[in-house]
Amino acid sequence: MMEFEKRGVPTVSLTAETFVRDAHRSAESFGFPELPICIVPLPFTNQPQETIDKMMDGSIQQVVDGLTKDIVRKNIKSEIITVSEDWLTINGKNELEALYEMNRLFREYDWSDGFPLFAPTREAVERMLKGSKRDPNEVVAILEPGFGKATVEKIAVACVMAGCQPEHLPVVIAAVECLADPHINLRNKAMSTGAAAALMWVNGPIAKKIGMNSGICALGPGSPSYVNAVCGRALHMCLMNIGQVYPGISDMDTIGTPAKFSMCVTENVEASPWDPYHIEHGYDATTSTATVHFVYGICELFDLTSTTSESLTDVFATVAKNAAQVSTGLWLIGRRADPRFGTDEKEEHTMFICPEHVDIFKADGWSKDDIRRKMHAKSRLPFSLLMQSKERKAFDQVHPELEWLWDSPQTLLPVVEDKDCYNIVVVGGTVGRGAFMWGSGAPVTKVIKD
Repeated sequence: MMEFEKRGVPTVSLTAETFVRDAHRSAESFGFPELPICIVPLPFTNQPQETIDKMMDGSIQQVVDGLTKDIVRKNIKSEIITVSEDWLTINGKNELEALYEMNRLFREYDWSDGFPLFAPTREAVERMLKGSKRDPNEVVAILEPGFGKATVEKIAVACVMAGCQPEHLPVVIAAVECLADPHINLRNKAMSTGAAAALMWVNGPIAKKIGMNSGICALGPGSPSYVNAVCGRALHMCLMNIGQVYPGISDMDTIGTPAKFSMCVTENVEASPWDPYHIEHGYDATTSTATVHFVYGICELFDLTSTTSESLTDVFATVAKNAAQVSTGLWLIGRRADPRFGTDEKEEHTMFICPEHVDIFKADGWSKDDIRRKMHAKSRLPFSLLMQSKERKAFDQVHPELEWLWDSPQTLLPVVEDKDCYNIVVVGGTVGRGAFMWGSGAPVTKVIKD
């Protein structure tokens, strides 16, 4: 809408009452805070046509006014709290009370993820910056939707607040670079009503060097996963306070997810007969990488009975066949795209396969690609079910060659486009319990630099 308005084409954006703050914040972020907005009581989704008609009949004057009247430029209060000072002074009877006050203030400003924060004092930030050779003022990335400049110093501040050590800083910097890659389509993820959270996994020598956990409780909690937890938390702090992804303002996640606090692991290469993820994708063994994949949710790959690879993939495929997930069958109505960069998104999933299940695949001589082929072949649902939550017009436009499916609604179709939509990472301890994450788009990998 903003682009039309900038070109002199009058528009009106429709938004439900719940999303008014988000609409004003979006207009502000994208350079047109005075964008005309028509407010309706409810979202149009899941509403019968008569309810939509009634809402529009009651709102038509807002649309007319927005299209025909001059825009009145006024001072619109920003939803984002900013301060002019480079450093804040927070007082207390002692350091502990000052820390409590800082946490209270940061919660008030929406700068907190809800857990207690470490104080990003000048000394703490300077100590954190010693973990990287990069210039503190270097702009690593621009993070949407707030178009915040992610400098090395700002990332270091997030790392301090999250509880990181200096040696963790390069990992978080690389993960921030992943977020800003156009193929992530961060604006779509950050401002969604869905529960897409940034999953990170680290490969290469740095993982062992800094003490990341690849085994039992790799996704937490507990002291063995301290490094995993704080690196994942720091990445989310960067999303919030640099990208300005604040709940109820930009992040409109309907329910939310604990995965947004922290979700970070490293691959259990000692338990794997296959090349690690980064080598599989063209990096050498001496290179360290961070990979970020936005995922909607996590489900166990539980199987304590199977002794063959065929049986395991029979069980695993039932998880992929979740019709209530956004990415299931989304390929039928095209790919989400960002015309600014000419990118589009193929929906991919991530599978964390535990060592006990890996041993079964190894015994049968299966490669990662064998697992992917079986998952794609077995993870299929009827066309009618895949289309139940999708717009027919979109399907008709994207896949006119498949129109015959309307006359054959029980035809089984794959839930994702092809076998390469399954990413496989070996993670965890013994016993047959892995994890499946339904993806939102595809992973992005960046090299971790000193």
